[in-house]
Amino acid sequence: MTYDRLVCANCAAPVTEGRCRVCRASRERMDQGPFAGLNPAMLVALMVVLVAALALLAHQAA
Repeated sequence: MTYDRLVCANCAAPVTEGRCRVCRASRERMDQGPFAGLNPAMLVALMVVLVAALALLAHQAA
């Protein structure tokens, strides 16, 4: 999930601007995940590659 469109409930500003401490804390928390640097399109592509690899393994095992 990206936070470019999220609005802070505390200050009603976009989270990306980081105007208040709640915005900055949310932004930091979202930046810490293992896939934080990937955009949604890259995550979908990664899932497609993973499913294809699993299908190939299943086909070879049969």
